[in-house]
Amino acid sequence: QLQLVESGGGLVQPGGSLRLSCAASGFTLDDYQIGWFRQVPGKEREAVSCIDSSDGSTLYADSVKGRFTISRDNTKNTVYLQMNSLKPEDTAVYYCAADLWVASVCYGSPDYWGQGTQVTVSS
Repeated sequence: QLQLVESGGGLVQPGGSLRLSCAASGFTLDDYQIGWFRQVPGKEREAVSCIDSSDGSTLYADSVKGRFTISRDNTKNTVYLQMNSLKPEDTAVYYCAADLWVASVCYGSPDYWGQGTQVTVSS
């Protein structure tokens, strides 16, 4: 059974950092594309970042470019989202997601989702 479990969320002050982890089980990360999304209640889900398993290329939303970094460690079957210079507007539930197709995790609706982890940026 394919499963994704996020961790690393929490409360942080503006300007601070957090690293989110997405641990995969039931499948090999090498075979799938992974993306990070976030959602605030009452707002549309936003694609934050994605990484292509074939060549390691990455994409970022304009709102996080230069502050967030996505990476993967295939030996640990885990994808990370390093978030620096956090702003109050980054507050959301963050989800990782997996799909066989890179377009799905970068722009569309991936097939597999984690349960989400809350990130709150507040002083």
